[in-house]
Order: sequence, then structure tokens, then C-alpha cells
Amino acid sequence: MLNFEYRNPVKILFGKGQISKIGKEIPADARILMTYGGGSIKRNGVYDQVRSALAGRSFAEFGGIEPNPRYETLMKAVEIVRAEKIDFLLAVGGGSVLDGTKFIAAAAPFQGDPWDIVLKKAPVTSAVPLGTVLTLPATGSEMNNCAVISHAARQEKLPFASDLVYPQFSVLDPETTFSLPPRQISNGIVDAFVHVMEQYLTFPADAPLQDRLAEAILLTLIEEGPKTLAEPRNYEARANFMWCATMALNGLIGQGVPQDWATHMIGHEITALCGLDHGQTLAIVLPALLEVQRERKKAKLLQYAERVWGITSGTEEERMAEAIRRTREFFERVGVPTRLSAYGVAPAAVCSIPERLERRGWVALGESGEVTPAVVNRVLAVAA
Repeated sequence: MLNFEYRNPVKILFGKGQISKIGKEIPADARILMTYGGGSIKRNGVYDQVRSALAGRSFAEFGGIEPNPRYETLMKAVEIVRAEKIDFLLAVGGGSVLDGTKFIAAAAPFQGDPWDIVLKKAPVTSAVPLGTVLTLPATGSEMNNCAVISHAARQEKLPFASDLVYPQFSVLDPETTFSLPPRQISNGIVDAFVHVMEQYLTFPADAPLQDRLAEAILLTLIEEGPKTLAEPRNYEARANFMWCATMALNGLIGQGVPQDWATHMIGHEITALCGLDHGQTLAIVLPALLEVQRERKKAKLLQYAERVWGITSGTEEERMAEAIRRTREFFERVGVPTRLSAYGVAPAAVCSIPERLERRGWVALGESGEVTPAVVNRVLAVAA
């Protein structure tokens, strides 16, 4: 096992009715800005629950944070935070709202061009405190220090991280997700699954506990994912899925093990260029990357085949191929196609991705630095 340091300060309030407790988690004299997305929280009752929990408080609102939150939109909220001297942010929504609010928190006190936080990884030395009410399980942003931000004018989608943007608390009430459209749940299932795979399917590091925790999340997603799609008001299925998505990226399973993240880096480029949903890009890239990297990932791919899919017969090549096939089939079964062509994306539309990665110096992706621009080209060809 590799050396590691681990700390996660996020307080989780999980279950029915937990939104009612947020008033106790926010300082009584805080100047609050509530952030949200396109307004679904006003249709599904979550907005009213939050207002009720904040009864007697004065707070401002900022809506309209998009999927793949845009820098241009978020900077409007930064202006409000600065002008109104906001000292607490409350993000109510899915991962994009949470990610966007983390950027707002870091950008508001930042001296200089806030895009440098993302583009140049400029250090974040202070941030506005924040809490979250999660309404879409997928990204794990409710319990981590990471965010991914898009810049529409530059056609870029890039991550940043800072311990100062960990939420102080996060409310996870599965009932807030009942009204979500199937497409969002499907994307969330894939997102959580691939988050686990990025930390698990690398190379052995003599970390059996982390491996089995990762496998438990994968197995639960395989069991509960189709169920929660078929029965959207099944509280237990939705609760299990919601907790899987949080556990997939709160840092726990990634401690002491190598991590990959090439699928995400390639997927972000597809979103930036073609506008596909994040979950869709992951479903496209992961099976293709496993095909291309199967020999380098052989030991863990065989372990994954046996422990997650129960594949124990056949040659090593046959078992690896079957594990990749079942992964692809699972994504398709939960409603997320796994080929670029299924979304009408021609190879020419993504041919610039290797060059874009190279321009940023990202020429050695993956757990061993072996995903070069040439390898990315092969992955995209398989994903076509």
C-alpha cells in the first residue's frame, strides 16, 4: 500500500427530512447566498423546504447554474458575493451546482484572474464557507474538495481542487431525487461507476481493503442502478444509489492506491468540443480505454472480471474481453450508449483531442503515465 494522508471534514445529514436541519448548521448571523440550477428545485418542493429551514433568515439567491457549470455564469455570482459581502454559500442541486458553488467560494476572495484557479492551479488561500443540499447523485462533490468548471469562450473543461472548498455539511435526502428524469439518473449511475474504476482498475498495490470497498460499490451499483431506474420512487434503491455515488468519490477508496483518471480527462474534452453529458462521455471512453490498455491493466482487469462479474472460466484474454463487454452492456442497460456514433459524433469532431491534451502538457495520463496522445488516438478510434 502506498503512503497517504486522509482527512474528510464534511458532515453528512442523510435521509428523509434532513433539509429541515440546515438552519442549525449555518451561523445565525451569516449573510447567505443560495445557488441553484435551472429551477427544478422550485417544482419539486426542495426550494420550499430550504426556505422553511431558513425561516427568519435573510438570504439572496442565484439561479441558472448550468450542467458543466460555466465560468461566465459563475462570475456573475462572484460579483454578488463581493458586492453583498456574502459569507456563506448554500448550494442546492446536483454536482454542477455544487462544483460551480465551490468555484464561487474560491473565486470571490481571490486576488487576480479567477480562471487561474482552474487553468494554472493558482493556490486558493481563502474561500467562502459553503454547505450543500444534494438533489442529483453522481459526482460525489458533496463530500470532496474537487470541482470541474467549463469556459465556454475557450472551449475548455478543467478541474481544480482545494481543501478550502470542502462543504461544511451536505444534506442527502433520497426523496429529493424522485422527480429526476431517467437521463440524469442514468448518467449518475455511470459517473459513480467510473469514479470507482478510476481508482480501482489500475495495478495491484497490496491494498485488499480498498479493493473490496471499491468492488462493493460497483456491485451495489450493478444491483441498484437498474432497480432505481425502473422504480424511481423506491426509497431504498434510491438511497443505496445515492450513498454509492458519495462513497465513490469522497477519497476513501483512493487512499494508498494508484489512480488513473485518463477516462475523465478525455471525457472532459469531448464535452468541451461536442457538448455531450459528462456521464455519456465516460460511458464512451472507459470501455474503449480498457480495450486499448488491457495488457497494462491485466492483473486488475482479471480481478475485476472474477470479483465483480463472476467470470472464472476461459483464457485470460477471454475473461478480460468478457469483463469489458459486460461493462459496456451495463452502461447500455442503464440507458447510456457507449459509442460516439450513437450521439451523432463523427471521428473528425474529436480528432483534435490528443493535440489539445498535448498543448496542456498532459502527455502522460493514467496510473503509470502511459496514456500518451498516440494512445488517446487509439482510444477514440475504438470509441467511434
